[in-house]
Parts: sequence; C-alpha cells; structure tokens
Amino acid sequence: MVAEANAIGTTYLRAQTLPEPVRSRSLDLLVRYTRSAVSLSETVPGSSDARDAEAAEGRIQRRLWGLAGEALDTAPMASAPRLYVETLNEMIDQQTVRVAALSNRIPNAVLILEVLGSALALGLLATYLALLGRGMLAVSLAALLVGFLLLVTFDLDRPTRGMIRIPTPR
Repeated sequence: MVAEANAIGTTYLRAQTLPEPVRSRSLDLLVRYTRSAVSLSETVPGSSDARDAEAAEGRIQRRLWGLAGEALDTAPMASAPRLYVETLNEMIDQQTVRVAALSNRIPNAVLILEVLGSALALGLLATYLALLGRGMLAVSLAALLVGFLLLVTFDLDRPTRGMIRIPTPR
C-alpha cells in the first residue's frame, strides 16, 4: 500500500510537468484513481463491489496511459513525458500488487480444518479429564483460549472487517 501511495504521489507530481491539456486531465484522473483505490480497499475481496472498483481503476489507468501517449506524441524528445510514463507504469504495477495482496487470504478449507482440529483436540482433552474425574476448569479455560485464538485468526484474515482493523495511514 505504501509503495503504491508513493507511486501515485510521484506520478501526480510528474503529471504537473506535462503540457496542457494533458496535465489537467491527468491530474483530475489521478485524483479519481486515488479515490477508486481507497474504495477498493474498503470492499470485501472477491465481491461485486470489489470487482467494480477494480474495473474502475482499470478504466482510469487506460485513460491515463492514453494521455501519456498524447504527451509523448506532442514532445517525443522531452524528458517530462518520459519520466511521467515511468512512474505511471510503476503505479499500475503497484496496483496489481495491492489487488493481489487484498485477495491473499487463508483458504476456507484451512480455516475449517483449524476449527475441526480444535474441536477434536478439546473433545479428547475433555474425555481424558472426565475419565480422571476432574478438570472442568481446565477444559473450560482451554476451550476459551482455543476459541479466542481461532477468533483472532479469522479476524486477521479479514483486515477490512471485524474487531482487529489495519490502521489507515494518514
């Protein structure tokens, strides 16, 4: 996220060096792109809202790339459009990294296996302690601890929802 924010910032700064009307159109699109990137990070990965936000980012990227081509056509030897294209390309690459990271989650099969394994382990512990005739407190504490650890695992796997949230950089 930080790398993409830096790439967007650098692209915005370099867009200010482009000739008009490409400059103002690019700057406007970069602001819209940033808003779209933020909205994507606030959606549930894989949802229709996430797909819509990702598609919107793609449309803006294509328009920015087209404007960069116009700037290069206007002044093929100038360094400003070339530097702009370099950071625009980096921004697009970083968007791919961010989208992949947002979709990088623990597979449901692994989460189900954790729950079933925990239930089996607690059942075996309860059976063992029942055979000894004591241990209700130990089983209860173990069940609370395992339940809490499962909750943390599930919550961390969903950084935009739940009790544990990733702080938004200001």
